[in-house]
Amino acid sequence: MALRIYVNQELENLKSAIAQATEIVDTHGKIAIISFHSLEDRIVKNYFKELINAKQFKFINKKTIVPKWTEVKQNKRSRSAKLRIIEKIN
Repeated sequence: MALRIYVNQELENLKSAIAQATEIVDTHGKIAIISFHSLEDRIVKNYFKELINAKQFKFINKKTIVPKWTEVKQNKRSRSAKLRIIEKIN
C-alpha cells in the first residue's frame, strides 16, 4: 500500500483536490470527504481545521462519522472509513 500511495502520489493529489474544492464551492456549499487510511484522514482533518480557523468554513459534523457495526458486518472494508463534512460560510 505504501508503494502504491507513493507511486500514485495519492496524498499530494488529495491535498490538491481539497484545495480545488474549496475554491469552486459556493457559499453554503459543502465538502464531504471519506478517508480510508490514517494518512489520508490526517491530511483531511488538518486541512479542514485550517479552513475553519481561517473562518472560511464551519464543521457540519463535529465528530467524525464512522460506519455502524451493522455496516461493518455487511461490508468489512467499511471499517476504516471516516467521513468529514464542512460548509463554506463566506
